[in-house]
Amino acid sequence: MSDDTIRLATVGRILRRRGRLVIALAVVGALVGHGVSALFPPRYTASASVLLPGQWEERELLTQVNIATSSAVVDRTAAALGWKGVGGGELRDRVSATASDGNIITISGTAETPERAQRLSDQAARQLVAFAARIAGDSAGAEEVTGPEALRRKVVQTNRRITDLANAADPGRTVESVQARTALEKLRTALEEAMRRLDEADPATDRAGMVVMGPAARPTGEAPPTRAQLIAAGALLFALLTVVGHLAAARVNRRLRTEREIAAALGSVLLGAVDVPGERPALRPGGGGPRAWIRRLLGVDTRWDAPPPRASGDETERRIRYRRVCARLRDRLPAARRLLVVVPDGDEIARRAAERLVAEAGSGPSAAASSGEGPGLRVVEVPVDRPLVPDREAESGAVVVLSAGSWTAEQLGGIAGACADGGHEVVGVVVAGTARARSTRPAGRPSDDAAPALAVPDRATGESV
Repeated sequence: MSDDTIRLATVGRILRRRGRLVIALAVVGALVGHGVSALFPPRYTASASVLLPGQWEERELLTQVNIATSSAVVDRTAAALGWKGVGGGELRDRVSATASDGNIITISGTAETPERAQRLSDQAARQLVAFAARIAGDSAGAEEVTGPEALRRKVVQTNRRITDLANAADPGRTVESVQARTALEKLRTALEEAMRRLDEADPATDRAGMVVMGPAARPTGEAPPTRAQLIAAGALLFALLTVVGHLAAARVNRRLRTEREIAAALGSVLLGAVDVPGERPALRPGGGGPRAWIRRLLGVDTRWDAPPPRASGDETERRIRYRRVCARLRDRLPAARRLLVVVPDGDEIARRAAERLVAEAGSGPSAAASSGEGPGLRVVEVPVDRPLVPDREAESGAVVVLSAGSWTAEQLGGIAGACADGGHEVVGVVVAGTARARSTRPAGRPSDDAAPALAVPDRATGESV
């Protein structure tokens, strides 16, 4: 498992090298979002406001909000609307209420059309006011009056009794009658003042007067999630899953990336590192068909996590690297031998590097091999899933050429085992990479004194000779 930290540069590389795949999957996600929107009909939401006069605490407002969405109010709303097939249980999911500053409760109703949403919110607001009035005892069907209301009735009866006593007194004839009438008027005034203060102190007097602050406005747009939101969410979700999938695959990637790890997996030594121009490889024979065309169209025919081509010298410097590999191989094998250049099947970079290695060693019949100057080379491509190397006949050794970050230790171990089964010793490993071509001077044929020491026979493709 890779322990590399996921950086923004990694995400940027995914978007650059897998941009067409991300766009294609985003379009698929948008189509999925459109399909999901077809399963859910559009909904519209209207809101009506109810004013609660007086002083209210936060917990009391919360109680009124719960009452507005309770079955007692919602069932009355459903009965008042009389919609066919729509009862209180279904409306309970469509009606919501919130409390805001200023003692205002906002009741929202959601329905299939703007007209029904408006009617639902208006009716829910009216039913809340009616239910609150019934609780406060202000409706016509109020139960037996107790508490402050009973006290008010007693005060009315007392005022009437005071009036009767004042009329019964002999007005203006005696001092006692005048004093009695004055005391009765003072008592009447005190009772009225006491009742006025009682009304001011009683919060139920103010709370019983809930009012609906006008009809709900008819909605002009759909309630979220709208069709456009579902389409955008589907596209964004699929694009995000694509990027996350690439990152997850990179985290669990077990392909070997360093030259030391590759040489250790093959049980041999590193002969050197070479590079090829970082151009897009041409379509190989047998690589056509609809699947290959789709892979090229989506840009998945090349690895996204391969390191970017590094800057390289001109053609002459590139050829020097290949010649140094040939020199190290000659030092390891002083006697002339014929060798197999083993390339994993599907490793396009390694195949191009192997062909270049053979070309740099020479072309045509192996005069050098017959004269004892150095070994001859022949390229064979070996499938990685079931590696098979030609038996030892003309060749008696193998040089493995492969690109870094393409194969796991198990796969390379299988190639090494196939070489051993065929009687070939892995004499060295060459790691190939890509580089940005930069030709600053023409690259002609090397001079005669710089001729390669390796002789190269004709290239074969896997059959033993």
